[in-house]
Amino acid sequence: MDPKRLSSSSQQQVYLRRKRTKREWRPLEDRSCTDLPWFLLFTVFCVGMGSICGFTVVTGGAARLVFGYDSYGNTCGQRNEYMEGVRLSGLDHTDRKFVFFLDPCNIDIVQRKIKSMALCVSLCPTEELKTYQDLKRFAMLNGSELCSYELAGHKYPGLPERFSKCPKLPVPPSKPLPVFNRCTPLDVSCYAKFAEAVVTFVGDNSVLHRLIAGVAASKEIIIGLCVLALVLSMILMVIIRYISAVLVWILTSLVVLGSLAGTSVLWWLYIDHRLYGNDTSTKVTKEVKEEVEVTRDSGQALLVYAAAATVFTIILLLLMLFMRKRVALTIALFHVAGKVFIHLPLLTLQPFVTFLALLLFWIYWILVLLFLGTSGNPVQNEETGLTEFRLTGPLQYLTWYHAVGLVWITEFILACQQMTVAGAVVTYYFTRDKNRLPVTPILSSVLRLVRYHLGTVAKGSFIITLVKIPRLILMYIHNQLKGKENACARCLLKTCICCLWCLEKCLSYLNQNAYAATAINSTSFCTSARDAFVILVENALRVATINAVGDFVLFLGKILIVTSTAFAGVLLLNYQRDYAEWLLPLIIVCLFSFLVAHCFLSIFEIVVDVLFLCFAIDTKYNDGTPGKEFFMDKALMEFVESSRRLERAVERGRSRVKEVVSEGAEMKPMTASVQTGLQGKHGPTTHFLSERRRHRN
Repeated sequence: MDPKRLSSSSQQQVYLRRKRTKREWRPLEDRSCTDLPWFLLFTVFCVGMGSICGFTVVTGGAARLVFGYDSYGNTCGQRNEYMEGVRLSGLDHTDRKFVFFLDPCNIDIVQRKIKSMALCVSLCPTEELKTYQDLKRFAMLNGSELCSYELAGHKYPGLPERFSKCPKLPVPPSKPLPVFNRCTPLDVSCYAKFAEAVVTFVGDNSVLHRLIAGVAASKEIIIGLCVLALVLSMILMVIIRYISAVLVWILTSLVVLGSLAGTSVLWWLYIDHRLYGNDTSTKVTKEVKEEVEVTRDSGQALLVYAAAATVFTIILLLLMLFMRKRVALTIALFHVAGKVFIHLPLLTLQPFVTFLALLLFWIYWILVLLFLGTSGNPVQNEETGLTEFRLTGPLQYLTWYHAVGLVWITEFILACQQMTVAGAVVTYYFTRDKNRLPVTPILSSVLRLVRYHLGTVAKGSFIITLVKIPRLILMYIHNQLKGKENACARCLLKTCICCLWCLEKCLSYLNQNAYAATAINSTSFCTSARDAFVILVENALRVATINAVGDFVLFLGKILIVTSTAFAGVLLLNYQRDYAEWLLPLIIVCLFSFLVAHCFLSIFEIVVDVLFLCFAIDTKYNDGTPGKEFFMDKALMEFVESSRRLERAVERGRSRVKEVVSEGAEMKPMTASVQTGLQGKHGPTTHFLSERRRHRN
């Protein structure tokens, strides 16, 4: 066989291999399931979470929480089985459906539970019982015995055990809770100590009562202001594209002017300090030398501060000079993001859907956690002598498994939101004719997520979980050791917590871009993360500008919503002359408005980040020529054209400089050659004349 043919075929194979391995972006062309093993692993994990709930139901933990149980391990409203070693267990409480606490005000604030003995009764006392004779009469009339089971109701007044096994007098009137069948006192004044422990900043109970009364009297206004914050957030998401340019340049001007003003003030203070110190130095040195040293140290400190501020200002001005074009890109992205919300109005519902999903999951998680608290084996409390249920042996690790599930599934729900938004924005960006968009791009993105990419979302959320859980553990250790550890250990713990927090934020940002890359190209999580990372590194300055300027603009938007809502709240609450009652309603309104603004503007931030990734891919693989037309919006196209005009002007300037330099380089050899020619032409004559002069001399 011809060796040339062999070499050409091998070269062709190498070329084809390189072509296959080269990363190519094919937006919305092919769809396939990604990270299927991780989807199976997440499914198995969720089955384990459900099994924990089933375990608590089968072992009676759920029934004990819902129906309640007494201090002997008997579930109220049911026929119970005898538990070995537990006194008075195995009683039939079919007719006793309510849990009654002998001392409902005996609250353990640290453990957050009532330390009183609990009994199952058939009826809660509806009126105050002041004496043991009243307890006897209540038991005889209603058949509801409020003392321990071994005490007869008609003997209550004369029994010596009545002081420890009967309720503390006077017994306040109570009523059962609607679902959990606990006898709750109608007068909640006995919970004042608990309220003081929870609300530590309140020193006077009357202040707390006035604040609560103010909230109760202003509940309609609070609801109206919360709705106002919701409406303002939705409006801001649409109109921010019109005010983004103004906000960005105002922000830039304020930062520059603030840095210049701060630097000028520091230098003025330093000069004033030097002049004042020189005038008074002779007088001071004669009296107190220590004051001179303090003055000298202050002057040196001011000099250091002024020099540092000067360096910072110079760096800031240089950054503003070099990044002014990228600020224009941020404005263009904000403009296009506003258009996205106009074409995809269902994006505004994403915070509601995500919040509803998180709320339902959190309610389920808390219920199962409470079920776990009443599951396990009966154990007698050594301090109180009451029977409690605790998980022992390997079962105690169910709580840890349940805690990991809280973090992973919460991150999974948030990642599903990011993937859904990314899929809709990618569909919008890479559809040239916006009139041919799907009827519901959001629903199409959700269907693609459920059908193809749940494994990718599960893997990305698991990576965040691996970083978040150690950070939470370290935070728990830091809180438990507060005041006990030395300064070195405290500094080390805070450093580790800070590093893990920074790592978590970086991974969250990379995950978000990886989800966008998966929505574009239907690749696995690792491949998408690598491709997105390469794109981000290639556009590092743009990324920094968008994150710095864009995040601050969105923060100003949040502050705008909070201040507007608070101002409206002040106007509406003005008719209440007791200004102390404004505090809690306004705090509630401001917190809710900030939460709502954060939820909505975080969706806007995701849209901007996805648009930037699409824009970077578009400009990298397309140049506007036939066959490689841009997908971008008109605003982004104008930014690209202005950048190209500026680059062409710079190139023309560079080419002119090169021409001038090359012409100068050509002139030097010419001059040298002319001089050489002249020397060659007149050389003999000059030599003859010089020889003749020398001969004459």
